[in-house]
Amino acid sequence: MTAPRRWIAHLDMDAFYASVELLRYPELRGEAVVIGGGRRHQPVVAADGTRRFARLGDYKGRGVITTATYPARDLGVHSGMGLMKAALRAPDALLLPTDFERYRLYSRRFKAAVAEVAPLIEDRGIDEIYIDLTDVPGAQEAVGHDPFGGVRAVAQDIRNNVRSATGLTCSIGVTPNKLLAKVASELDKPDGLTVLTHDDVPSRLWPLPVRRINGIGPKAAARLTTLGIGSVGELAAAEPALLAEHFGRSYARWLHEAAHGRDDRALSTSSEPVSMSRETTFDRDLSASADRAELGAILDGLVRELAHDLQRKGYLGRTVGIKLRFDDFRTVTRDLTLEVATAEAEAIRHAAGLCLKRVDFSRRLRLMGVRMASLKHAGR
Repeated sequence: MTAPRRWIAHLDMDAFYASVELLRYPELRGEAVVIGGGRRHQPVVAADGTRRFARLGDYKGRGVITTATYPARDLGVHSGMGLMKAALRAPDALLLPTDFERYRLYSRRFKAAVAEVAPLIEDRGIDEIYIDLTDVPGAQEAVGHDPFGGVRAVAQDIRNNVRSATGLTCSIGVTPNKLLAKVASELDKPDGLTVLTHDDVPSRLWPLPVRRINGIGPKAAARLTTLGIGSVGELAAAEPALLAEHFGRSYARWLHEAAHGRDDRALSTSSEPVSMSRETTFDRDLSASADRAELGAILDGLVRELAHDLQRKGYLGRTVGIKLRFDDFRTVTRDLTLEVATAEAEAIRHAAGLCLKRVDFSRRLRLMGVRMASLKHAGR
């Protein structure tokens, strides 16, 4: 008996935070709206019941954009951009405060709607998930002349369920693996459904810039550019020895496999997290000696964010780990197991500092991360 074709979907909610806000403020549909303000940017209700919204051009501060509507993105602003910088590009865009409690509510709603159709889900955050559709009834069937009509119909059922439960749209990529699914979900945004197989890799994946592959960051892309490699197709055609020379054998092997659309990772469908982590890639490579204070501040911030995540989700952890990536793309990790489980920033920071003492910092750094593993519920 032939094994069923593997179908993995990546579902990404469309401009999630902004779309949730548009449910609350429908008069803003079609407008350039940026989410990322604070309490002072709440809309003001006039005597006649109309609402007056803050303008991005009036913003003063050091905040960053959480997300933006598609009309705002057309003006050149995007998530992660500083609000002051965005104000120069789109001063007339409207600014709303973030409301994470509301976003988490809608996140739970859309995931429950997906689970009604396909229960095998890997949670990747508040607005995206992977879904295993392989064994969902009907997914292996052809529909008319479409050999993939069955899985296409299942994905459409998921999209319909999400819209019915939340009033929001999502984009889904359905492919044989997680890597391709992540790419496919972005191809027809917003409100898109894309089904790809390995046969589609040359026509749909290879023309894309290398940055479209999840796992190739700006620094790696820049280094590839110096080698004359700008598209995924050029990366697929690159000599493995050349990639190994510039990126190391492990990352080079992954680059080669990714460019050919190959990925055998399984979904992690456990409801209990194995670990929690926070990491950041620097705007410029940093020196452990010359930029010591800046690196210390970055680590402090990552630790605070990790501690907040643990406390908010009700977990303690015993194993603290650090992750460092150097300017030659070599990645180093160090772990330390504590005697007592904790979620306190001070204890995590101390353990991370001890891990750092076991690292050779002769090269400059491009990424830093901190991780907590061996998790347990705080109430147990």
